[in-house]
Amino acid sequence: MTATGGAPPVIRVDDVRKAYGDVRAVDGVSFAVAQGEVFGLLGPNGAGKTTTVEMLEGLRAPDSGDLEVLGIDAARDPAALKERIGVTLQTAALYPKLTVVEILDLFRSFYRRSLSTEQLIGDLDLGERRKAQTRELSGGQRQRLSIALALVNDPEVVFLDEPTTGLDPAARRALWDLITGLKNQGKTVLLTTHYLEEAEVLCDRLAIMDHGKVIAMGTVDELVSARFKTRTVRYDQIPALTDEELSSMPGVESVRHDDGETLLYTADVAGTIGALLAAAEKLGVEPSNLGIRRPSLEDVFLDLTGRALRD
Repeated sequence: MTATGGAPPVIRVDDVRKAYGDVRAVDGVSFAVAQGEVFGLLGPNGAGKTTTVEMLEGLRAPDSGDLEVLGIDAARDPAALKERIGVTLQTAALYPKLTVVEILDLFRSFYRRSLSTEQLIGDLDLGERRKAQTRELSGGQRQRLSIALALVNDPEVVFLDEPTTGLDPAARRALWDLITGLKNQGKTVLLTTHYLEEAEVLCDRLAIMDHGKVIAMGTVDELVSARFKTRTVRYDQIPALTDEELSSMPGVESVRHDDGETLLYTADVAGTIGALLAAAEKLGVEPSNLGIRRPSLEDVFLDLTGRALRD
């Protein structure tokens, strides 16, 4: 297996499986990640993203299949990976009474090679909180510190497991900038997320996971164009309009419903809207929140699984 461009992959996952009793957490997953790429694992909670990443980090052993990071077998020789990768976990347990400087100095002592504490504090914008205990940090500051700790050893590959979960929009976008900065430094980033916009903004390529399987993989454009040659007309659902009636409107190729909205995938936007307005007028109603947009990752996921990512 090779990553894009034909170069040997930095990360290689080949038919990996992991079960917990009767639950198949990871069920035959395969993908490869190239040097300097931001690769995303996208899917709902329970899709198998975290288990896959933990096996790549050497924290869990697969039941079967092969995992390599930087040419190292992650299952057989996880100790060899420690000096060359950086890891942030979904819930990082930081020493509550240590200051930012103290915990960075502590983590630096674990490695033969490390970046300076001052550089890490500057890069992660933690200067004003350098003497604060970790229990005093805000959610966004704790996340930045977690990433600083993951970068202490100047790793070649960085694993970020849902790094923006629970953050407000401003803190989330600040972390997006940090991740883009890692890519600009030539580092390889494997990112798990269940935020569609995050995946669209950050990832060069991504794999969509559901129920332990990869159900689609590629760039955002590849994933969208492979399934849709249409635009999406969306409006608040009108129960009296049946799917059969909607499907017969000009240009409509498929009909979906999501969280009280109706989505019409159409190759003839004007014809579809005209027919929709006419049908609604006969019922004495107007389509609320009527809008048009290009298909997105949200549509891809809905088309693949029949449900929204947040479900």
